[in-house]
Amino acid sequence: MILYYILVPFAWILWHIGFRIRVEGRENLKKVQTKGCILAPTHVSAIDPVFIVVTRWSRRMVVFAKKELFEINGFLTWFFRCCGAVCVRGTKDEMAAIEQTVEVCKNGKTLLIFPEGTREKDGKLLPPKSGLFVIAAGAGVDVVPCRILYDTPDGKMHLFCRVRVIYGEPMPAAQFAMEGRRDTKKLRANKQALLDAWEKMGA
Repeated sequence: MILYYILVPFAWILWHIGFRIRVEGRENLKKVQTKGCILAPTHVSAIDPVFIVVTRWSRRMVVFAKKELFEINGFLTWFFRCCGAVCVRGTKDEMAAIEQTVEVCKNGKTLLIFPEGTREKDGKLLPPKSGLFVIAAGAGVDVVPCRILYDTPDGKMHLFCRVRVIYGEPMPAAQFAMEGRRDTKKLRANKQALLDAWEKMGA
């Protein structure tokens, strides 16, 4: 825990040297009505999680990450784990990790999850996966849509580029309540609502 509060401010300085970061909509984070919440950003670059962590460093999060994120290099693997990253996809303990995360969200923790499941290609938003909404329903927490935008000709991450991290209006917990684990009608509506929120932030 102490290491986290040493590492993340250092990363904040390092990231602000390497990128010109601007945060928008920070006031929306104060509108969350539930004890815990879920941050749901778009996903363009492998280092996207760092941009969210350094703009929210005062509050340690649980970070859902797929196996590949832990295979970039040893330093980033160590850093992500210090920041609360949990390897979920591609592991046999996936369901246990999800159930544990539902509980920590109920108890007031913030979860960072990238709903698209993989990085965008050609600057096009990808449909959100169902996992985010299942966790939100189980935990009974608000979801804050986020957008990470790289101000480059191809929309991809380049060193020293301008980066915008945008936090949108919270989506209320009641919106995610489902009659069953696979309430397809509700899942479809919430996926579209999240896509609409992302689109609005990119306009």
